[in-house]
Amino acid sequence: MAAYEFIDHAYDVVVVGAGGSGLRAALGAAQQGLKVACVTKVFPTRSHTVAAQGGISASLGNMGEDSWQWHMYDTVKGSDWLGDQDAIEYLVRNAPKAVYELEHWGVPFSRTDEGKIYQRAFGGMTRNFGEGPVQRTCAAADRTGHAILHTLYGQSVRREVEFFVEYFALDLIMQDGACTGVTALKLDDGTMHRFRAKMVILATGGYGRAYFSATSAHTCTGDGNAMVLRAGLPLQDMEFVQFHPTGIYGAGCLITEG
Repeated sequence: MAAYEFIDHAYDVVVVGAGGSGLRAALGAAQQGLKVACVTKVFPTRSHTVAAQGGISASLGNMGEDSWQWHMYDTVKGSDWLGDQDAIEYLVRNAPKAVYELEHWGVPFSRTDEGKIYQRAFGGMTRNFGEGPVQRTCAAADRTGHAILHTLYGQSVRREVEFFVEYFALDLIMQDGACTGVTALKLDDGTMHRFRAKMVILATGGYGRAYFSATSAHTCTGDGNAMVLRAGLPLQDMEFVQFHPTGIYGAGCLITEG
């Protein structure tokens, strides 16, 4: 590090990545009054969340009876009983709250005639532990990710999150086994930047493009995973990569379920 000249920055929280997870993390920290930086290699609304079409599953019960227990059963079954059931329970219990939170921030979910959030059926969604189909997916037409990303970006700007756009995160700064920041390369002029922080949150997306055939964006290159490995920290469950089941082999083109 001494061989390079760095431009220094100091924040309470640095979030690496500005997709749905990164923006939600940055927004949550900013809501608590913390000074937040978001470092991203692409403009936030170009993050891969923008390509998500189908929607979000949550047991709102707007189109018929539903429960988080049924949602959990379907999720555990869908994971071939390999999923972390504590994490799955947390997910399905909190999904309705998360959807309403997004609604209140301004995500334009599709509506029923009564004005409730419209829900649609997707594969694997059942009522009463596998008896029949249920409508559980909340969507903003066929551009749910686009709607969420633009809404979260607007809310983050409103909360004065500072964005460092087209900064490529390079490595974690480790001191005595603790992460105290991150280094980044500013892509347009080649300058090196050092972000010091009390907390670093990695929300760098997947690594689908490590494989020959995938529908992930070409930005999904596992940058955060590599940073973690170079810092000598462990990664978990690397074999569980989600490939979209409907696509054109070799071309990487998605045939959406949405």
